[in-house]
Amino acid sequence: MGRIPILRDFIGIIKDKASQSKAALLSDPKTLSLHLALLRATTHDPFTPPDRRHLATLLASGHTSRATVSTAIEVLMDRLQTTRDASVAIKCLITVHHIIKRGSFILQDQLSVYPSNGGRNYLKLSNFRDKTTLLTWELSYWIRWYALYLENLLRTSRVLGFFLSSASSSVDNNEEEEEKVSSLTNSQLLKEINSLGNLIEQISRMPNSLHTNGNILVDEVLGMVGEDYLASTNEVSIRVSEFKERLSCLSVFESVELGFALKRLEDCKERLSALGQMRYVLVETVWGSISEMKDQVGNDELYGEEGRLMTMESSKNKVSESSRYG
Repeated sequence: MGRIPILRDFIGIIKDKASQSKAALLSDPKTLSLHLALLRATTHDPFTPPDRRHLATLLASGHTSRATVSTAIEVLMDRLQTTRDASVAIKCLITVHHIIKRGSFILQDQLSVYPSNGGRNYLKLSNFRDKTTLLTWELSYWIRWYALYLENLLRTSRVLGFFLSSASSSVDNNEEEEEKVSSLTNSQLLKEINSLGNLIEQISRMPNSLHTNGNILVDEVLGMVGEDYLASTNEVSIRVSEFKERLSCLSVFESVELGFALKRLEDCKERLSALGQMRYVLVETVWGSISEMKDQVGNDELYGEEGRLMTMESSKNKVSESSRYG
């Protein structure tokens, strides 16, 4: 049994060398270093994360021309969508996540509009399965979940108007964010809190598999998603505080929809406890605020059948633009 991983690793090294040789022969000389950096960051080795030096080369391309950046994203997505190797796929997704968090505006922009025709599940990994070993089989669960999570992260970022947990975001100051949020309409606020709820709900669906415990690639994913989790709970907290100020001004429908959004967030709390350990006091304060706000919005009837009928009826009458997100 011990010989299978050794043979697989050897084959992976050969594939990596062959890909780099092919790129050296066929790539445009202007983008060759970029192409090689991508290949070296996304090797077949299941026990090493993307090399920081090669990631830095990819991120540096964001300060060049838009054509070069577009080529970088196309090469990355082509490798992601054609590979059948779990190690390569998860490293490509980690690279995508680094672009979201640390990339320049042009890199983030090109990533968010790829492909040009848009569409759901554009990372195209919902059917990904690598059955080579037990480890790669369980990594496949992580890849399918991680791809959906990154798609949710991009959608939420579009709704908020900035890339969540991004170093390039100008929304680093809570006072500035609170001022921006205070200018939003109720329907816009509901749209944002629903979108953040979708993201946190996807985090709570994280796989739980024994054979990936301690795997360095999974640990890398957990670290980056954990940072996003803290950023998203902070954004939720700002919007919950704003709704507290507007509670007396909400319509019946808006109260019902807010109640559903807060209940959905509260349902995610237990499964998210592992991520929350990094900043336990901060996260517990946010969850306490959500629970308190949910109780203030209304009684249990908001979450029963009657509340659901009210939401449906309000949607028919188009009381609010955000009824589409109920």
